[in-house]
Amino acid sequence: MVHRLDRPVSGAVIFARTSKALTRLNEIIRERKIKKMYWAISSGMPPADNGHLSHYLKKNQKKNTSYAYNEPGEGRLHAELDYRFLASSDNYHLIEVDLLTGRHHQIRVQFAEMGCVIKGDLKYGARRSNKNASIHLHARKISLIHPVKKEPLEIIAPVPDDPLWKYFEKEFGS
Repeated sequence: MVHRLDRPVSGAVIFARTSKALTRLNEIIRERKIKKMYWAISSGMPPADNGHLSHYLKKNQKKNTSYAYNEPGEGRLHAELDYRFLASSDNYHLIEVDLLTGRHHQIRVQFAEMGCVIKGDLKYGARRSNKNASIHLHARKISLIHPVKKEPLEIIAPVPDDPLWKYFEKEFGS
């Protein structure tokens, strides 16, 4: 496995078929030559149609949570993402996220910090869980240059079989 997703998150992940491929893919990730785009469904409307979030995150090992701070400090790692509002339903909002760094629960904690708690995410402030214990955060697309063929590679994960996800996919498309 080249990278991972939090347990309640759906979407695309990359697996290497050989140890040589794993080494090459790890190098692509280390050099930040991979682009990860997520879709998040939030109960809160973002403060702007698009924006950039920058925080310093500190992980609490005992609670398996992270906390966002505006200033650097001991044990805090810099975290950045860009977001873009895409669409709304009666009660929820679809937001596209370009992940610029990959920190523990990064999207979840940064969205909660800006008042956009992800649907079903009890750990970061959702009022109730989803029936299947998932959260409405989906690794929608991974883009990179293929390590051997040197051609652009784009992986798009279909949304989960869920009425709200299907509504937004139909309304917004890919």
